[in-house]
Amino acid sequence: MFTGIIQSLGSIESIREQGGDIRLTVNLGDLDNSEISIGDSIAVNGVCLTVISDKQNRFCADVSLETLSRTTLGSLNSGSPVNLELALTPQSRMGGHFVSGHVDGIGTVKQRYPDARSERFEIKAPPELMRYIAEKGSICIEGVSLTVNTVSQDSFSVNLIPHTLDVTTIGQLQLNDTVNLEVDLLARYLERLMTATKTDNQGAHSITEDFLKQTGFIDQSQ
Repeated sequence: MFTGIIQSLGSIESIREQGGDIRLTVNLGDLDNSEISIGDSIAVNGVCLTVISDKQNRFCADVSLETLSRTTLGSLNSGSPVNLELALTPQSRMGGHFVSGHVDGIGTVKQRYPDARSERFEIKAPPELMRYIAEKGSICIEGVSLTVNTVSQDSFSVNLIPHTLDVTTIGQLQLNDTVNLEVDLLARYLERLMTATKTDNQGAHSITEDFLKQTGFIDQSQ
């Protein structure tokens, strides 16, 4: 589990094909190598990868065909910059939102333009993901936790402050670049609960809008 608060801007040192998938060697940038052990999880551009070996200021991770087919990792080259975040610990500050590192789909940069000192990005997302994206909700782009500003039929916009542009790879994105997207975990689980049918012998009801009103989750006074 991660927060979407990037801890270091690393880079790809090498990409090696083996057995049909690939092995990445990633430079840690400013991350402290002493905090990393074999078997640990590290988010690379929002993709949770397992450390299989670690050396001074770098680690290796295998990337499966499943991950290559669902993320942008397959388009990286030697020297490509990457956003890095270590997995949460019980002492971690929850600065972003809960991020699993399991990418839901790939989006495309549709527009980018200045908004005072910030930059506004409009991202086109797959139709199957748009229903989980809400105005003022959370979205993870390339491993970065961001707030959704606006939502349209097939895209959404986010605003990035100068600091985020400087310390993540998002500042380097151009029109038509692709990005890893992970929607809010709560949105996915809420949908699952809302569409569940009764399954027990006691006649438990599905969670519906009426049920949420009756149990106080939706304010009926407005």
